[in-house]
Amino acid sequence: MADTVSVEMIAVAVITILAVISPGPDFAMVTRIALSRGRKAGVLCAIGIGTGISVHVAYTMIGLGVIFANNVWVLNTIRILGACYLIWLGISAFWPDLIQILKRRKNDRAENIETETITDAKTPTAKSRSAPFWSGFACNALNPKAMLFIVSLFSQVISSDSSAILQIGYGVFIALCHMVWFAIVALALTLPAIQARIEGVKGWIERGVGACLAGLGIKILTSN
Repeated sequence: MADTVSVEMIAVAVITILAVISPGPDFAMVTRIALSRGRKAGVLCAIGIGTGISVHVAYTMIGLGVIFANNVWVLNTIRILGACYLIWLGISAFWPDLIQILKRRKNDRAENIETETITDAKTPTAKSRSAPFWSGFACNALNPKAMLFIVSLFSQVISSDSSAILQIGYGVFIALCHMVWFAIVALALTLPAIQARIEGVKGWIERGVGACLAGLGIKILTSN
């Protein structure tokens, strides 16, 4: 029995780590937020991602995961919502460019637009401060692949005979893996040495990540 549990623990750990470090929407989201809003925002996004995966774990543990995974309506709803959210986030990466175009076309209003932008940046609201967390949460919670990963893990790798405490432990481990890994990504991207190297191309990186997010959204939206 002890050997079986040990093998199960190792399997869960290896599969989870490999899944977490694989590039995907969560990685793109953290990259975009860390580059555009800084270290603290990137870490908040990582916490949001970990919280999002915890939602999948919670409903899977009470038996709803298998029901959701086999319900076409639920899967399609999550897929469409998640895809639209990723597309919207991807397009939003190009908003600064759109603003610049509008400024050039309306020179007489350029000063007002610039003043409003600076004012908003200097006085962030509570909503804007928590936005990175909710962006990470929504990115993961609305990702059908994240849901299917958790359902598969709990139905195919984790034994139904495992105690509730052990299953909760697995859930905590999975959530912490997501938080820690993506926090590391955010911290790495905001290191002074890294920032100095990418300073000149940061805008292009943000646009590239935005394009990746939009592309992932379109792929999810058009997939079966």
